[in-house]
Amino acid sequence: MTALVRYTAALAILATTASAQTNASDFAGLTRYAQADSQLPPPAPGEQRVVFMGNSITDSWAKFFPGMFPGKPYIGRGISGQTTPQMLLRFRQDVIDLHPSVVVILSGTNDIAGNTGPSTLEMIEGNLASMTDLARANDIRVVLSSVLPVYDYPWKRGLEPAAKIVALNRWIRDYAARTGAVYLDYWSALADERQGMKAALTIDGVHPNEAGYAVMAPLADAAIAKALGTHRVR
Repeated sequence: MTALVRYTAALAILATTASAQTNASDFAGLTRYAQADSQLPPPAPGEQRVVFMGNSITDSWAKFFPGMFPGKPYIGRGISGQTTPQMLLRFRQDVIDLHPSVVVILSGTNDIAGNTGPSTLEMIEGNLASMTDLARANDIRVVLSSVLPVYDYPWKRGLEPAAKIVALNRWIRDYAARTGAVYLDYWSALADERQGMKAALTIDGVHPNEAGYAVMAPLADAAIAKALGTHRVR
């Protein structure tokens, strides 16, 4: 078994078991970053801290931050397998209390996969709106990311998520426009002709590989710059 195959298998196992593990003792995953959050100093004067809130896609991306966002105060707060209600519950601890200038929210695919039970698009939209409200109430600018394209979930086959993701992304885009958030469109850069993820950019059809993250990085940086009201680019 190659390292890539082992990594792919591990991700699939995490995606299917993470919600069960947190349901038993820590539904929101508050313990995951509690120590790191408590040890993080306040932003330095002039620092424009950015927190990336998400699931395994964000969790796996964070190790690439130093190379893809050199010198930038970008902090990953992704937890594998998580859905929007779990992120909403930990939003104060893992975002607000870190005093970022911007939060980049990438969430919703695990809701569609049913990781914490059945979820309608309206439920996902409500949780994304609540996270946005909490951020704005605390003077944090919001970047709402499109859900990444998925043709089929390897841990839950046959759900036909592609059209649901397109519909959710349409709502996210329109909601961002209505509320003054920035819409970050990863989907268009990653999608293939089936509305799944391009094979060269993913390890399993759901999670990007390093090449996929390299496509996402400048899009994220441009959206963050827009949220900050500047014109800087990578």
